[in-house]
Amino acid sequence: MSTTQDRRSVILDNAAHLFATKGIGATTVREIADSVGILSGSLYHHFKSKDEMVNAIISDYLTDLTYRYTKVLASEESPAAQLRELVTSSLANIEAHPHATEIYQNSSTYLPTINGYEHIRESAAVIQRAWIQVLEAGIARGDFRNDIPVRVLHGMLRDSLWLSVRWFKPTPSYSRAAFAADFVSVYLDGFSPATERGRSAPGASTSGVRHDTPN
Repeated sequence: MSTTQDRRSVILDNAAHLFATKGIGATTVREIADSVGILSGSLYHHFKSKDEMVNAIISDYLTDLTYRYTKVLASEESPAAQLRELVTSSLANIEAHPHATEIYQNSSTYLPTINGYEHIRESAAVIQRAWIQVLEAGIARGDFRNDIPVRVLHGMLRDSLWLSVRWFKPTPSYSRAAFAADFVSVYLDGFSPATERGRSAPGASTSGVRHDTPN
C-alpha cells in the first residue's frame, strides 16, 4: 500500500470519527486536518471536499454490507436461517464500520445533498431488497406470519437492528452470533419462554443457559 493510500485511510478514519461524534455539518475541514496532523491545504491533495470524504466513507460501508448480503442470499439456507445470517452480517458490518454506521443512520437529510449520492441510494435499495426477498420467501413458506405488511416487518427489523449500534457490544460470554440468534428468535417466537414455544429460530438459545446481559 502506498503512502498516499495510507494517508487517505487515516484521513477517512479520523473524519468518520468526527462526523459520527460531532455531525457532518458541525465538523470543519480544519478539524479533520488537525486530527491527522496536516495543514488544511494538504488535505485537499487527497480529497476535493468534505462531501467527498463523506461519500467515500459511506460508499465503503455500503459496498461491504452489500457484499455480505449477496453471500447470504446465494446460500441455500431456509428463510429463517438467512434472516439470522442477515442479522449476523449486519452486526459484523457495524463492528467493522462503527462510525460509518452512525453517520449513515444520523445523516438521512444531509446525504442526498452530496455529489455521488446516486450510488449510495442504489446501494441502499439493494440492501432493502435483500431483506424483502428473505421476508417474502419466509411468508411464502409459511415460516413467517403473513398478517403484517412486508414493508412494516422490514422497518421494524431494520430500525431495531441498526439502533443496536448505540448499545450492543459483544463480550466473551455473549457474542455477536448469540445476539443475532436471540434477535431473530425474539422476532420469530416472541418473548414467551422457550418451553412454551412450538419452534425457535435456527441457532437460537433454547437450552436454558442464561447469557450475561450486555450493557
